[in-house]
Amino acid sequence: MIPTNCAACAAPLAHDAPKCARCKVRYCNRTCQMDHWRRGHKQICKEIHRGGNAEKYHADKKYKEAVAVAVEACAEDTKGQTCYICTEDVHFRTGEGLVRGCACRGTAGFAHVSCLVEQAKVSVEQAERSNRGTNAVGMCALQYDHCRLCKQMYHGVVKCALGWGAWKSNIHRPEKDRLRIYSMGNVAAGLHGVGKITDSLAIYKSVLSAQQRCGDDARCCANTMNSIAVCYADLGRPELGLAMQHDAYNKQLVYVRAGHCHPDDPMAVIYGGNVAESLNDLGRFAEAKAFLPDVIAFSVSHHGANHVETLKLRWRLAKSLYSGEGASISDCEEAVATLEDVIRISRRVFGTNHPGFANAPIALEKAREALARARRAAS
Repeated sequence: MIPTNCAACAAPLAHDAPKCARCKVRYCNRTCQMDHWRRGHKQICKEIHRGGNAEKYHADKKYKEAVAVAVEACAEDTKGQTCYICTEDVHFRTGEGLVRGCACRGTAGFAHVSCLVEQAKVSVEQAERSNRGTNAVGMCALQYDHCRLCKQMYHGVVKCALGWGAWKSNIHRPEKDRLRIYSMGNVAAGLHGVGKITDSLAIYKSVLSAQQRCGDDARCCANTMNSIAVCYADLGRPELGLAMQHDAYNKQLVYVRAGHCHPDDPMAVIYGGNVAESLNDLGRFAEAKAFLPDVIAFSVSHHGANHVETLKLRWRLAKSLYSGEGASISDCEEAVATLEDVIRISRRVFGTNHPGFANAPIALEKAREALARARRAAS
């Protein structure tokens, strides 16, 4: 893990917490360090040091574990295929199998996680050597979680493995280096994608702390605050993050309209969708219903009607329509029609296994039940 907790007592750590002099494992204080030494750290301290010290040792270990999980999960889908980067079925150096966790279909998109990580690393280094600027480096860094072929974000266990790959590749950078901080965020996002919300939240808090120490711009901090808010929502406390989500959405809109974002950057609509999700979770369906049409129109104009975030926004609007107390027949009919369209488009564009739409049929069934109740109440 990225060291967010004391190795001895698991208490949250400050960024300048004391470390083991040899292997750099971090502790609350000297007492915890001595206690951990007596309880077994003495036996593995040298091993961790030889592995590049605590952060790199654990990054390498977690990366290998995550790659193994991703390869196993994708095994059925990748049978008989080859990596589009190295053209081999088994990686020549690591011996790992193939994965595919994006929106590619047919024979496209199969790759080794190690090839994807190396490809992203090389692109970033080339952008840095040619002095193409921070924005160019940032766009190259998107390859750590976006497919170069279909341009969609990886998901699930593949995204988690790539997150650890990004961190492993950039861990050597200085503490205030923005790409190092970005890679920490990749780990947090990957953990969130496989349901490890508490771990993800702890790392996102470390990311925000690092951004504030290095003087990152307000938009980047807002991005992390939004992610923290999403974690709170997933832990059943959406009220703790709603204000942060609103703030992140408004800041991102300002950046988009000022032309400071890449045209394909979907963060504004992601933030808007998170605001709506929290409003729905809090039972404030009328507010979500009023808020979402403008966000959907923005998403369609900037990313298209078939973009994953546009479809998710429409799903959230449908939920706000049928979930309200005493939802009208027309609202429920609109919700049913919207969800039927979302399911049809998502299956055509992303296939039937995309986790982002796995629960859409359940939502459609709830919408139909709400429509039946509304019709009975009116008769």
